[in-house]
Amino acid sequence: MTLKHFIDTQDFTKEELLELIELTRLIKAADKQGCTPKLLQDATLAMIFEEPSTRTRVSFEVAMTELGGHALYLKPGEIHLGVRESLGDTAQVLSRMCDAIMARTLKHETITGLAKYATVPVINGLTDYNHPTQVVCDVLTMLEHAPAGKKLEELNVTFIGDATNVLSSLMLICTRLGMNFTHAAPKKYQAPAEWIQWAEENNKISGGTLTVTEDPVEAVRNADFIYTDLWWWVGQEDQIPERRAAFMPKYQVNKDLMAKAPAHCKFMHCLPASRGIEVTDEVMDSHQSIIFDQAENRLHTEKGILVWLLYPRLKRPSAELAAFHRGKIENFLNR
Repeated sequence: MTLKHFIDTQDFTKEELLELIELTRLIKAADKQGCTPKLLQDATLAMIFEEPSTRTRVSFEVAMTELGGHALYLKPGEIHLGVRESLGDTAQVLSRMCDAIMARTLKHETITGLAKYATVPVINGLTDYNHPTQVVCDVLTMLEHAPAGKKLEELNVTFIGDATNVLSSLMLICTRLGMNFTHAAPKKYQAPAEWIQWAEENNKISGGTLTVTEDPVEAVRNADFIYTDLWWWVGQEDQIPERRAAFMPKYQVNKDLMAKAPAHCKFMHCLPASRGIEVTDEVMDSHQSIIFDQAENRLHTEKGILVWLLYPRLKRPSAELAAFHRGKIENFLNR
């Protein structure tokens, strides 16, 4: 079977991404009735974390448990990732002991390096460039909250804020799927030319649209979903005064900006959020906010991704073969 990793949504066609989302919806429906099938019985996921996480760790660990498998939490200082052992050696060792590897890394090159040497699926749990598991979850959430009668390709998604790893992933999956995507930010913090080029190439195939603007009011005028993220991240602490001055108050998602959007518009945030900075409490806790539906969907999305990648690869011995080996081992022990 061909080895398939989950590093970037750009690696998949629109049809493949929609298949993944539909699988996730089926698993979620089963979960809601307490019927999650043990599709990954006895499978093991190695989880490498170079930085802490709430949603990524909890969602993957719970997903594996509920699917009948097991997850191992690995962090720097506990393994020799790229320090006393090469990245390639770590990938190959984990591949011999585990059925998949999920990694949340500081550099995108680390996840691609793991994928280069691994012989089991590697899943990108976030890098400095992108966050593909998050945006599959986001599209699932949008479909669940889409205005009645609107098809996926008719949805208008507006991202307000810095060109983060979430922005890159959201822009690319939306244009891949034929949706209408807008990014509003100060010129200095807008999506780089390379991301825009990739998005426009997606649009040529999917029929989606891309708009990049400095005007947040115009950006939300037809929005079905308004999405924002942190204005600074780890390693950007020295830039906080400059970034705050560039974004505040024009790009803060508050009740006045939400009022410029259609009444049905929903608010999204990948979390964690800096309440009172990129978004106000009033918006986060409003009836328009779907941030906790979105957060919950990380669990269902991880289940979908894990099953999509692993289920076809797992060995399923017959009862006769299992009994044969059990008998041989027990005969040896009881001799």
